[in-house]
Amino acid sequence: MSNLETDPRESACGGLSDVAAEPVTAVLAGRDVVLGGPRSMKVTRTLPNRDIRMVGAWCFVDHYGPEKTTMSVPPHPHTGLQTVSWLMEGEILHRDSVGSEQVIRPGQLNLMTAGRAISHSEESAAEAALHGVQLWVALPSATRETAPAFEHHPVLPELTLPGAGVTVIMGELDGVTSPATVHTPLVGAEVRLEAGAVISLPLRPGFEYAVLALSGTVRAGGTDLSPGPLLYLGSGRSELTLRAEEAGRLLLIGGEPFEERIVMWWNFVGRSHEEIARFRQEWMEGEEFGTVPGGATPLPAPELPLTALKARGRRR
Repeated sequence: MSNLETDPRESACGGLSDVAAEPVTAVLAGRDVVLGGPRSMKVTRTLPNRDIRMVGAWCFVDHYGPEKTTMSVPPHPHTGLQTVSWLMEGEILHRDSVGSEQVIRPGQLNLMTAGRAISHSEESAAEAALHGVQLWVALPSATRETAPAFEHHPVLPELTLPGAGVTVIMGELDGVTSPATVHTPLVGAEVRLEAGAVISLPLRPGFEYAVLALSGTVRAGGTDLSPGPLLYLGSGRSELTLRAEEAGRLLLIGGEPFEERIVMWWNFVGRSHEEIARFRQEWMEGEEFGTVPGGATPLPAPELPLTALKARGRRR
């Protein structure tokens, strides 16, 4: 999914100096963003947040639905990141400039690695029920110039616990590893809890973590969490206790703190203002991003801000 804001915010992220080195409990309110285009839909964006901009290499989280809506995102570019598409309800058709055409359904993973340059589009049936999350993972310098690629994983590994099921979407959790390609140590998992369930998930003390409620109300590490905000947990934890009085599900994300400082603007992840400006110019005037089949008109890039984009760290 694209960031379709016409006046996108600069997000300067990364670096180790601002990572919480101990367990914390910070409830980060999301902001509503209306994605424009031929049709519009509303999402709740919790990363980047004005206080915490990254969780490991995870740098972008949009949660949408459940509601009847239409996703119609024209061809648009990405650099320096991976897009992670996860659905709980509905279907979305993905097309990209490396020739991929793939419908994603609930419980399946679409993973697109932008590398040096890729473009893609996403669309759903008109006024269909949709519920999902779109996440971005920042690529480290060692692989951010890699060739663009796309993966579809129709089946992912599961953990079965009393009263709960866990799908490991990305990375590794409790010895279970997703087949999806990762470029830094991280984890992304969906946890489904039955009413009355109490479970403990093993965590890595060297990772920082956050959880996002997708449905119901779940008590996570002593904090009641309903859909909307992101609960940032810091690092230094060896386990996370989850308790559900009613059935619910949540998304767990985490990873080794991202060492590099990045600049994220519109749909680009770079390292400097000059890089972002070059990406924008290439999208508007060049051919590096390729062509998305289907004939839809590509999305024009917004104007760059008048002040230079700077990497200022992961916290405000």
